[in-house]
Amino acid sequence: MNTLSTSRRLALQLAASAALLGATGAAWAHGDAPHGSTAKAALPAQQQDWGIAGNPKAVQRTITLRMGDDMRFAPAHIEVREGETVRLVVQNKGQILHEIVLGTQASLAQHAEMMLKHPGMEHDEPYMAHVKAGNQGDLVWTFNRPGRFDFACLIPGHYQAGMVGTINVVPRKG
Repeated sequence: MNTLSTSRRLALQLAASAALLGATGAAWAHGDAPHGSTAKAALPAQQQDWGIAGNPKAVQRTITLRMGDDMRFAPAHIEVREGETVRLVVQNKGQILHEIVLGTQASLAQHAEMMLKHPGMEHDEPYMAHVKAGNQGDLVWTFNRPGRFDFACLIPGHYQAGMVGTINVVPRKG
């Protein structure tokens, strides 16, 4: 009888382990898609300090930013109006991967530090665009809060080399 209870205990432990593994596997599964890409379509836009993901049908202006292997954005400073929805077309004129990430100085510095520790980390949010050499990407953003915000390339070493820029969001009048 002791053998039966040991066998039964083992069977129950295996069943519990399989159930737990199945539950965690579903939580981690997302195929080859980068982190955030499946959630981006399913979740509503999330307000950030620097604005919110914009509706492509509501774009009021397009601004082209160029990135290069000199670790610079051109232009490095842009100005928009509070409430304006902008399409940022980001052209990679270089020979290596670059990206643009919108944020605050603090959020970008923190993210850059994380990228140095985990350089292969995949990430994809509505406030960023990864652009392969010779290609272009875009992001649509509504700047619904006034203030000075920032953008940067957070590929390890790029931010540290000065690949940053600023966005001045001018308050609405009256």
